[in-house]
Amino acid sequence: MKARYLIPLGIFISLVVLLWAGLYLNPREVPSPLIDKPAPEFTLPLLHDPAGQIARKDLLGQVTLLNVWASWCAACREEHPLLVELARSGQVPIYGLNYKDTREDALRWLNGLGNPYVASAFDEQGGVGIDYGVYGVPETYVIDREGVIRYKVIGPLTEDCLKNTVLPLIRKLQG
Repeated sequence: MKARYLIPLGIFISLVVLLWAGLYLNPREVPSPLIDKPAPEFTLPLLHDPAGQIARKDLLGQVTLLNVWASWCAACREEHPLLVELARSGQVPIYGLNYKDTREDALRWLNGLGNPYVASAFDEQGGVGIDYGVYGVPETYVIDREGVIRYKVIGPLTEDCLKNTVLPLIRKLQG
């Protein structure tokens, strides 16, 4: 008869422990299966020039940031001034992946807020974003000279993350 009460109590205690542990998890630190693997191949039209194209091979030979963004994304607007400032500093080239957007809205957004990107790929259907494991925008990838993804930031870049994690990694990869 006592076992009848101990089983539900054991299940309840297990759930409480799991939920309590979940309070201390950082959702921005979701591990990506692409870390330390080659960035997925892609060829997409350029946002500014639909006749032009950008491909994964265009990112090779230098350490780069690939920032996934959209004009409809509120968090992208939040991180954008930081990207513009980083681009002006010249510390690392930033490429954009405009995700599930319209060309007109994206161009209007960049013209109004500034364009930090060396080039921006236009991923209208989101297929390349899916290949990169995009959970939602914004997301930023640190890609080394050989095209290997070394780090992924889920959500908007912050000054703290940039200063304490991303830039030190970029300097290490550049050195």
